[in-house]
Amino acid sequence: MPDFNQEALDYHEAGRPGKIEVIPSKPYSTQRDLALAYSPGVAAPCLEIEKNPDDIYKYTAKGNLVAVISNGTAVLGLGNIGPMASKPVMEGKGLLFKIFADIDVFDIEIDQTNVDDFVKTVKAISPTFGGINLEDIKAPECFEIEKRLKAELKIPIMHDDQHGTAIISGAALINALEIAGKKIEDVKIVVNGAGASAISCTTLFVSLGAKLENIVMLDSHGVIRTDRDNLDIHKIRFATKRNINTLEEAMVGADVFVGLSKGNILKGEDLKTMAADPIVFAMANPDPEIKYEDALAARADVIMATGRSDYPNQVNNVIGFPFIFRGALDVRATQINEAMKLAAVYAIAQLAKEPVPEIVNLAYNKRNISFGKEYIIPKPLDPRLIHTISPAVAKAAIDSGVALKPITNWTAYESELKKRLGLDNKLIRVITSKAKQNPKRIVFAEADTYKILKAAQIVSEEGIAKPILLGNKTKIEALIKEHNLRLNDIAIIDPREEADMLHDFAEKFFEKRKRRGFTLYESRKIMQERNYYGAMMVETGQADAMISGLTRNYTETIKPALRVIGTKSATSKVAGMYIMITKDGPVFFADTTININPTVEELVEITLLTADAVRQFNIVPRIGLLSYSNFGSSNTESAIKMRKAVEILHAKYPDLIVDGEIQANFAFNQHLLKDNFPFSDLAEGGVNTLIFPNLDSGNIAYKLLQTVGAAEAIGPVLLGMKKPVHILQLGSSVREIVNMVTIAVVDAQSRVPNNDVKPESVNA
Repeated sequence: MPDFNQEALDYHEAGRPGKIEVIPSKPYSTQRDLALAYSPGVAAPCLEIEKNPDDIYKYTAKGNLVAVISNGTAVLGLGNIGPMASKPVMEGKGLLFKIFADIDVFDIEIDQTNVDDFVKTVKAISPTFGGINLEDIKAPECFEIEKRLKAELKIPIMHDDQHGTAIISGAALINALEIAGKKIEDVKIVVNGAGASAISCTTLFVSLGAKLENIVMLDSHGVIRTDRDNLDIHKIRFATKRNINTLEEAMVGADVFVGLSKGNILKGEDLKTMAADPIVFAMANPDPEIKYEDALAARADVIMATGRSDYPNQVNNVIGFPFIFRGALDVRATQINEAMKLAAVYAIAQLAKEPVPEIVNLAYNKRNISFGKEYIIPKPLDPRLIHTISPAVAKAAIDSGVALKPITNWTAYESELKKRLGLDNKLIRVITSKAKQNPKRIVFAEADTYKILKAAQIVSEEGIAKPILLGNKTKIEALIKEHNLRLNDIAIIDPREEADMLHDFAEKFFEKRKRRGFTLYESRKIMQERNYYGAMMVETGQADAMISGLTRNYTETIKPALRVIGTKSATSKVAGMYIMITKDGPVFFADTTININPTVEELVEITLLTADAVRQFNIVPRIGLLSYSNFGSSNTESAIKMRKAVEILHAKYPDLIVDGEIQANFAFNQHLLKDNFPFSDLAEGGVNTLIFPNLDSGNIAYKLLQTVGAAEAIGPVLLGMKKPVHILQLGSSVREIVNMVTIAVVDAQSRVPNNDVKPESVNA
């Protein structure tokens, strides 16, 4: 693949060469910062560590720093290419540690193949690190190196080529055997390969319950038998007494094949001789021992895994090592022991059985990933890995007595893990928890689409909302069946089949709109449209809120809601608010969808609507009215408009934390704001809510932050309606729909004086 190779070279060369960098974690912009960071301030922590060596974890990065160490003797499938040639791999490993588990890494390439000298070197540099990941070191030296370092150092050490592959394949084997209806103690296993990974995998399988007498292992010289005289201490454990001489003979009647050797050495005919429901882990890279397509062609009942990302069931070490080290570091484990490895195995296996988040489906362009032959281990991009595996490993470390810093509050620890990767969406967690306390009836006006139905399943199963599906009943039921969705108990309403209700709704709509150009005939006709019918369900109390807009533009969707339900008062405006989830917390943007160029009075109303909405999320709004001007520095029409709106808000609503007109950089930079405008209401706490001078600026801002700033956008949240209606953006993802439903439920709860009152049934 010459083109791909060039692309890879360009990728590594572009900009700053390599894949990693060191970034300061403390302020450094002033002379005082530098004096604290280095001389003379740095002396203070040095002296404290001298008095108490454990304080190194308190005052330095050691506790979150792992060394990825190699001598380049077994790099990928490239062999002994030396330490310098191994550096791109080690940098890549560092990148994976960081992006998946927020662990900092120094890659260390050691020009030393002698075991004694290698161990001596690693020991000498070990005070720097909280853990050591050995990588790409050939067997059998890797076994001795790891053994000695684990015995001589009191920090987590793991040779990932051995144990990472073993842990992932162990989890995959547990689940594959469950699907096949087989017990591990009964199955016959063939292992092709006898290197570090193969030895470790097989050792772990025995720890999980596999019988030595049921295992046949092969190396480059053939079947490892007791009558061979060239076996080292690692291979001899797996030597068989059975009269088996070839791979073909070993495969007859075998239940499991594990390949950690080279590509294309297994034939379809070999699979045909295996037992029923065979399990094949062909993990050679880049070419597996047998091609995925060939395996399925040979055996329709095969459960297949490879090391490749383009086929189901990828045995990828990234599922394990970042999270294993995360858990070990967080409890200051003195080692990574068997109990911790087994805990990781069982945690990974169990996670594959849990419902898959929609974000994972989206990442892999799948509609509904679920536990089965094509999904026996979690996907590498599953965000749940960190807060599933790491706590399991940490608990095992504590229980096995190797943890120096035990965790007591596991809920807080899980939140901390999510926060490390920006996954701690506190706002979403808060509103989800609130929604679950009293789920409301949400009518989905576009229920004849897969995304809506999937979202309805999620909010129903999680207890967030009680969905009502609106649309063509036959089509909806067909989609449910096609995608195997669990929506059997959910109400489906086809407006065209509800003659009595349609008539009643048309009468009510006619009464509302008869002086707005609508006849009774037109009212009956228009009420057949789902957005009108759904809005009327909310208006008449048969639903608590409506969700729509997935397949229609914003204007077409909001118009029925305004006509049927209307605004809070005759003079009220509606506005659209986006919630931008940033690494520093949520920021609320308004107006982003409706008011093109609001007047001073309209800006005041939009600000008040937004403030009320922010309070619903248990957040005190701190509002900045944005401009290109700062507190009177410009007298253009736009700047004056924002200034006057602030004056009204200060006069009429003195308890509201609001100020402006203000530039965005001053709003978010407290130091800058304090230095230049210390009088501002925002000087002490900055902003969390932004009001824009017009629709152009608001819409552009949220889309730029979403796209370039990598913030998650939730919205638009429709403000100012008399009853809850929320309009999706055209083409919203399932995740976005679920978020909007959650907000709709909380919105509906806020409209009811007593949220403890149970909602009426759909048919009431």
